[in-house]
Amino acid sequence: MGLEERFEELRRLRELSELGGGPERIGRQHKAGKKTARERLALLLDKGSFEEADRFVVHQSTDFGMEKQKVLGDGVVTGAGRIGGRPAYVFAQDFTIFGGSLSESYARKICKIMDLALKTGTPIIGLNDSGGARIQEGVVSLAGYADIFLRNTLASGVVPQISAIMGPCAGGAVYSPAITDFIVMVKNTSYMFVTGPDVIKAVTHEEASFEDLGGAETHASLSGVAHFASEGEEECLALIRELLGFLPQNNLEDPPHRPTLDPPDRLDEPLQTLVPDNPGKPYDIKEIIRTVLDDHYFLEVQPHYAPNLVIGFGRLNGRPVGVVANQPLHLAGCLDINSSLKGARFVRFCDCFNIPLLTFEDVPGFLPGTGQEHGGVIKHGAKLLYAYCEATVPKLTVITRKAYGGAYCVMSSKQIRGDANFAYPTAEIAVMGPEGAVNILHRRELEMAEDPVKLREEKIAEFRRKFANPYIAAERGYIDDVIEPRETRKRLCAALELLQTKRDRNPPKKHGNLPL
Repeated sequence: MGLEERFEELRRLRELSELGGGPERIGRQHKAGKKTARERLALLLDKGSFEEADRFVVHQSTDFGMEKQKVLGDGVVTGAGRIGGRPAYVFAQDFTIFGGSLSESYARKICKIMDLALKTGTPIIGLNDSGGARIQEGVVSLAGYADIFLRNTLASGVVPQISAIMGPCAGGAVYSPAITDFIVMVKNTSYMFVTGPDVIKAVTHEEASFEDLGGAETHASLSGVAHFASEGEEECLALIRELLGFLPQNNLEDPPHRPTLDPPDRLDEPLQTLVPDNPGKPYDIKEIIRTVLDDHYFLEVQPHYAPNLVIGFGRLNGRPVGVVANQPLHLAGCLDINSSLKGARFVRFCDCFNIPLLTFEDVPGFLPGTGQEHGGVIKHGAKLLYAYCEATVPKLTVITRKAYGGAYCVMSSKQIRGDANFAYPTAEIAVMGPEGAVNILHRRELEMAEDPVKLREEKIAEFRRKFANPYIAAERGYIDDVIEPRETRKRLCAALELLQTKRDRNPPKKHGNLPL
């Protein structure tokens, strides 16, 4: 074979590798409302930046006639590209080849790029669309999954890992995305579950559709497995690009600064009247969040799961921050099991990747009830407390209204290493609310009173005057300053600027024992 023929052979094989499972299967993929692996990568990565690896890999199986069915790439496209000009390692499962099922060779391809990502300090993005382990390879394919799980775990907290679920993801396959930092699902075309509807029906006699059991909306609102549920694949991939814009490349870097024309000393008059005089009246904490952040932009994470706690990303004077906020519109802003889990994982993520934490606090306490207590609210609430205590990134806190009891302590209080703690004049920092406090402190007096209702109202008003304010906490230095709401952005930007050189360390240890 001459030199030109060798080049022609290379070009032919490259073209063949890009055909996936062939025109017929690609047509089926499109008919199902899904794009191919390569089409997805073209949308995710900067134009022309993709550098493919292992396009010529094929499986090595010889059982069940598999030696006669070899396709270049073997069901997954792997390599590296750029997102917003910054490198990223990627893999995209190709459902048109063996239903995207994982083989030993396929797993090796993914492990190779994960190893490179760890060595180079580069994010890993996986686009999942697979029927699971390749049955023809038996335990070898299962071992391939375990190889990937190990690398997910070793990479956790070292480089950002993002999973997009763009088709089926079932059985053991779900555990790789579950270990990653963020999961984005696509409505109507993706699902995740450990056991499918048929197995569940056979074992427990329950009937559930694929969508109800493990669809995007189920996992985004009920289970909390998914962080985002996108309307389509284009939105899903655009969201990953946007999310990466807030994150550093690895745990040794700072998050990327984005210059803004939004003045850091901007005053916001609407905030002066946003928190109601009536402490029982709800308001939307997101209005404060959006007002304070650069260009009023807030990327909310898990918006439909545990909505009594709001989490997400924004920027203060160009610097990314992770926002955690109690939401008075839901459960009066109480913390409960789900919100504690949601907040704890987000706080720990931000701490892993040097993203300062901004906390807005309006919390009357933990949600009461036997369901919460029997469900383990003690240990789950402790996870959020543990996460805040452990975090060494800059921590800014604004108490807008209620900060009662143990929940006050949990939400980035000064005592758990809050760096800059502010309160509005509407803040109420106390062991409990005036009503509950009066019931305990003046119980006998109320029992003996001629007009207990009137006396109770008087005592509540007296308690509110004395204790339902931020000044006792400020007298002791638990609050650094009481500020006017309109000053919030100005004070936070200034505090964050001062904290850029913060250095804090935890005692040397292998790892702590998080109350799981």
